Amino acid sequence: MAMAVTRISSEERRAAVIDAAVKEFAADGFHGASTTNIAKRAGISQPYIYALFPNKHELFLACHRHVVGRIRDTFTEAARGAKDPEDAMLRLGGAYLELLENRDEILLQMQAHAAAGDPQLREEVREVFIDLFNAVRGLTGASHEQVVQLFSAGMMLNVVAALELPDKFCPQLG
Repeated sequence: MAMAVTRISSEERRAAVIDAAVKEFAADGFHGASTTNIAKRAGISQPYIYALFPNKHELFLACHRHVVGRIRDTFTEAARGAKDPEDAMLRLGGAYLELLENRDEILLQMQAHAAAGDPQLREEVREVFIDLFNAVRGLTGASHEQVVQLFSAGMMLNVVAALELPDKFCPQLG
């Protein structure tokens, strides 16, 4: 009796590659991560990565967009029903604390900022950051300064999470 072979779509395979790549880039950065290791982790051949992404830069940027997209989606949901900008900002701060549980995604964010020294990555990493900042302003109705404070606290929380520092280093949100 022959076993049925389950085929997954190219979108499902693409998502699996992004998940694998987030882990590799988080651990080793853009320059240190190997597409060979990403392919092994995703259970595919290395050439198949290049059928899904034109090059390593585009794969890295797709990972960055994926992580920031999760942040945006989480923030959108958290802001729903907020009674004022302060309430919305508190909700976003709480939601971000939950996002910190995915250490690979936190490290990927930090790696994206570090990789912005590469001119082929800088502009998109910059644009994605500005878009998220503006989205938070739109979602919350908060002032520019309030959003700067939220992002500042978020960046410190990233450092605390990445370095596994004790809670005494955590900024107060709100």
